[in-house]
Amino acid sequence: MPIFLQTTGLLILSNVFMTFAWYAHLRDLRDKPWIIAALVSWGIALAEYLIQVPANRIGYTSMNLPQLKILQEVVTLGVFVPFAILYMGQPLKWDFLWAGLCLLGAVYFIFRT
Repeated sequence: MPIFLQTTGLLILSNVFMTFAWYAHLRDLRDKPWIIAALVSWGIALAEYLIQVPANRIGYTSMNLPQLKILQEVVTLGVFVPFAILYMGQPLKWDFLWAGLCLLGAVYFIFRT
């Protein structure tokens, strides 16, 4: 499998974990003390790091650091928007599209050779 696809796949998976670690407690643990939410989030974040670190190590063999960062940002938005809409019940907004278009511009500039 190409390095770019391996890296992207692992970053998507790690981002799913991190998005849940950062935001799911706002819905699922809102009645619990913040320390409980933090501990649960740290547990989820550990799983995220166990995927994210290998993703970046694999990706760094064929991409430079700015390319890895922009890829991460694109993946983050790609994971966050469905999470916000489907899991958190947020309304779909045009701002998601505009943010995505801005990221496409960033992808173009960082990956052009």
